[in-house]
Amino acid sequence: MANFQGMMEITKIVNIADDVYEMTLKGDGARYITMPGQFINIKINDTLQPYLRRPMSISDYDDETIVIVFKVVGQGTRLLKEKKIGEKLDCLIGLGNGFEIKEGNALLIGGGLGTPPLYNLGKKLKERGIKITTVLGFNTQKDVFYIDKFKEFGDVLIATMDGSVGMKGTVIDVIERAGLTFDHYYTCGPEPMLDALVIHYPEHGQLSFEARMGCGFGACMGCSCKVKTKPYKRICVEGPVLLSEEVIVNG
Repeated sequence: MANFQGMMEITKIVNIADDVYEMTLKGDGARYITMPGQFINIKINDTLQPYLRRPMSISDYDDETIVIVFKVVGQGTRLLKEKKIGEKLDCLIGLGNGFEIKEGNALLIGGGLGTPPLYNLGKKLKERGIKITTVLGFNTQKDVFYIDKFKEFGDVLIATMDGSVGMKGTVIDVIERAGLTFDHYYTCGPEPMLDALVIHYPEHGQLSFEARMGCGFGACMGCSCKVKTKPYKRICVEGPVLLSEEVIVNG
């Protein structure tokens, strides 16, 4: 799998939810994204602060542009939010193992900032004529985004922990109460949500995991995790997408 390192120009920055921003990058590196679920690693500054690149999931892409969504949670993402249109970012692109499209009815399950990586996947599934249902989970109304985008693919059900939008509860509560059936599910979100999905639906799932990454291309081994099929997999190379059948539930 070929990777790209080079500059990408910021062409758009939009605030889409509470401290959540959508950024569009343009440049030759966009051609190195080959499948939904891959990620890019961004060098925020030329200084040592922050020292490490920041891995960002990809919401959408074509031959010229990459769209990322991030939440301001620390120094790196705060500095990224303050970038201006026309500035350029040093990016590593074409990283990770993404989602494999399977035939049969699909359920997309997004949790908070895990929602964006599923958007381009939804596009690809729709192009194949696959029936799609989407379940999105957020903490509260101010965190909600991308609902209209996912309505392009089919039915969308929302869960919020406080009940301010959609059904009160978790994504699993929504799936069970709505009696949803599916042949395959694709998901990204916080690890407790992913663990719960594996417990309830141990087969036919593809789960995208987050991890702290030192390098982003498998050299440092810092994002290794135990799986059933081998001693370890590196989230940045063999992941971030893992099969539900190989996931070891924490706790």
